[in-house]
Amino acid sequence: MPAFRYTAIARGGETIRGTLEAADEAAVIARLQRDGSIPLQAEPDTGGFWHGLLHLELGRGKALSRQDVAEVTRELSLMLAAGQDLDRALRFLLETTARPRVRAVLAGIREAVRDGASLATALGRQPRSFPPLYVGLVRAGEAGGTLAATLDQMAELLERERALAANVTSALIYPGLLLVVAIGSIALLLTRVLPQFVPLFEQNGAALPGPTQLLITVGDLVSGYGAHAVLAVAGAFLVLRQALRRPGPRIFADRLLLRLPILGGLAREVLAARFTRTLGTLLNNGVPLVSAMAILRDTVGNLAAVAAVDQATLAVKGGAGLARSLAASGIFPTRTIHLLQLGEEAELGPMALRAAVIHEEKSRTGLQRLVSLLVPVITIVMGAAVAGIVSALLLAMLNLNDLAT
Repeated sequence: MPAFRYTAIARGGETIRGTLEAADEAAVIARLQRDGSIPLQAEPDTGGFWHGLLHLELGRGKALSRQDVAEVTRELSLMLAAGQDLDRALRFLLETTARPRVRAVLAGIREAVRDGASLATALGRQPRSFPPLYVGLVRAGEAGGTLAATLDQMAELLERERALAANVTSALIYPGLLLVVAIGSIALLLTRVLPQFVPLFEQNGAALPGPTQLLITVGDLVSGYGAHAVLAVAGAFLVLRQALRRPGPRIFADRLLLRLPILGGLAREVLAARFTRTLGTLLNNGVPLVSAMAILRDTVGNLAAVAAVDQATLAVKGGAGLARSLAASGIFPTRTIHLLQLGEEAELGPMALRAAVIHEEKSRTGLQRLVSLLVPVITIVMGAAVAGIVSALLLAMLNLNDLAT
């Protein structure tokens, strides 16, 4: 039977981690729930670095994408807000969706609900599609009788997360395309255009100019070893990706990212937006602060920030304030700390959501500034490289002209 690593909140509120043998992730979650714990994460135990590298996960089965989950959540909240019961709302979603993957997941959820399970329990049996944060919010909404409103807030949270990720992706598309085209143009000049001058100089018994000879040598290296270099880079990428799944290398890389001059500030704004948006959503749905901190720790996407959240959670359990506890880590922006301090004096949940709006806007403008900086830098660097190659071509042509005269 396969082994699974898990993270959960015990009855006393402390975070527990361990390994269980079970048929699948759903069985692990069910066992933890029977023990009175709140599951946060369950994933296969890969057995170490090299085992994980040799068994890379190439697919996620019937897992829903973030967009699928957001759409299902929004439609389900609309149906429940319109007065429909849960079974009828799920049936409506089943009948109106055309994607087989979504239909398969919804069918499993509806079957569990019809068998008497709560919606949160049914969602918990689909851990690849619905993370612990989602399940915890739904459970809180069911307990408080505000499931429709909770799903509406969850849909907004997912849509904000998706918009933030889409901003990052769209902002990097143009610089990426520019870089690819520039590298392709340089490779074409080095491997196809410059070598055509070699026979002309050999026929005249003359030596190539130094700069031209240097570039032709580089072109020969690209032609002879380019494929090997691509394979080496791809292999290094796979090894690096697998290494970053281990806690030690990952936390080192995450801390390094936060210290970078430009990217570090942008990364802090993004994780602050994610943290405050999730915190506000949890608190507004009646989740206690300590439980909310334990649930959202895995949503910030940075292990250095996760460590800061864990330390703050321990401090809050001891009676300290959240803002002061987070400030001690030096991870979150000063703006975040001040806004959370104001929230602790009034209402923390609504203030956290207001802080999220501010950080999301800062992230968007930061991305725009980064792109506005990247594009001219790439243009200048690649333009200089192309200009150097063209200069070598012109030098060779002038030398040929001198030979002819």
